[in-house]
Amino acid sequence: MDGRKSTNGKLALVLGATGGVGGEMARALAARGWSVRGLRRKPAEAGGGAPAMEWVVGDAMNAADVRAAAEGASLIVHAVNPPAYRHWNRLVLPMLDNSIAAASANDARILLPGTVYNYGPDVFPLIGETAPQNPVTRKGAIRVEMERRLHRAVGEGARLLILRCGDFFGPRAANSWFSQGLLTPGRPPVRITQPGRPGIGHQWAYLPDVAETAMRLLDRESELGDDAVFHMDGHWDDDGRRMIAAIAHALGKPGLPVRRMPWGLLRLASPLVPLFRELNEMRYLWERPVRLDNRRLLAFLGEEPHTPLDLAVRRTLAGLGCLGPEPLPAQPADLPEAGRGVPDHANSSRSV
Repeated sequence: MDGRKSTNGKLALVLGATGGVGGEMARALAARGWSVRGLRRKPAEAGGGAPAMEWVVGDAMNAADVRAAAEGASLIVHAVNPPAYRHWNRLVLPMLDNSIAAASANDARILLPGTVYNYGPDVFPLIGETAPQNPVTRKGAIRVEMERRLHRAVGEGARLLILRCGDFFGPRAANSWFSQGLLTPGRPPVRITQPGRPGIGHQWAYLPDVAETAMRLLDRESELGDDAVFHMDGHWDDDGRRMIAAIAHALGKPGLPVRRMPWGLLRLASPLVPLFRELNEMRYLWERPVRLDNRRLLAFLGEEPHTPLDLAVRRTLAGLGCLGPEPLPAQPADLPEAGRGVPDHANSSRSV
């Protein structure tokens, strides 16, 4: 790393910076004044991340590459996943172990964007940060083991921030339920697919809001402690229809057809199509209301960054190429416009 500029302690390594989550984190860090470094396998790879970020050639599966890329970093964003859901059982944990080793060597904090996959129906419908984790899927079990290893690493030189969220969506989130389940990127949709039954609530997380929330937490580094876990509320679709209505509204097509997810066909095709297998495995999260409780986050920050749903959906559709030739709004407009106070969990029993 000879010749690299001084960062005054604000150097972040973002693993997965070409992806939706990692790229959003990289841009938010750069906007906050961090020096941002990314790891990529091929020098010619481009896209994702922040415009001014430094790219290092290497592989997240190679411990030496990750450790070298993390030299001098005080933050490692672990947002890397195997492409197309392939080989999760072989790749996810070794990649995380490499991040943990690099963080321990640099006394750095690991930021993990977490999910609801860790949890089983025994803790539904409203889930706090300390709820028991009894997953019912293979991916959920891997998520639990990831967090177990991260917590174990605290005290061995690493620090931790886990920010758990609902299903991601955003202008650059091409690998998500929104872009792979509800519609098809790259063209205006002729129909919307509804994975859940009407009346079943579902939780969504707009990626620019997730990144801004993470930044506000990191701004208070000295108050976080070594082992910090928070839940976001994001966008709670209380009856399973609000997201679909927002998509139709953004497209200017209120009568756009809505079809139910063909779960039976997905199950039959699962042995041949890895994506279908992974989608089908998560069906249980669409059959009952599942909501992460953000009251601890609100107590710490005072508010949760929250972009209005119609605006967030329009920006997402534009970024995914679903609004035709309309360009993606300039980057500053992607920042959340307002915070939101305490959601009415006390009166949410009808929807959760």
